[in-house]
Amino acid sequence: MAAKPPSSDAQQQGGGSVDSKPGLRKPVFVKVDSLKPGTSGHTLVVKVLESTTVLSKKPRNPTFRGAQNQNTRIAECLIGDETGTILFTARNDQVEMMKPSNTVILRNAKIDMFKGSMRLAVDKWGRVEVTEPAEFVVKEENNLSLVEYELVNVEES
Repeated sequence: MAAKPPSSDAQQQGGGSVDSKPGLRKPVFVKVDSLKPGTSGHTLVVKVLESTTVLSKKPRNPTFRGAQNQNTRIAECLIGDETGTILFTARNDQVEMMKPSNTVILRNAKIDMFKGSMRLAVDKWGRVEVTEPAEFVVKEENNLSLVEYELVNVEES
């Protein structure tokens, strides 16, 4: 009978050793109506209501190999949940996932300002995932992208 090495139950139960990596944070899902200008790191579950391609551009130098030699595609998509809607700017591979009636999870999304209104976007640090259809009904009356914001400088006296 071979001797059994000491088990690492302490590591598996969260006791951990000095070398163990910290656990991943659980995502905190937010609702569309809680989004504010200049914020980032949002995780949302939303339905895609409509998608409009605004740019589809061929590469400038087709002989060059690399990321710059890919087609550039940008689509504006109206997305929302039970609290409201917002425009989402989908880029390149994200455009394929943002089909109307799809339910998607946006991870590490940020708010970009475009002509004074909010747009949601996911850059290279975030992720867009198609998931199973959600049960909620989208509240289309509350479109956050229709609210116009103005940058105001506050002078201290």
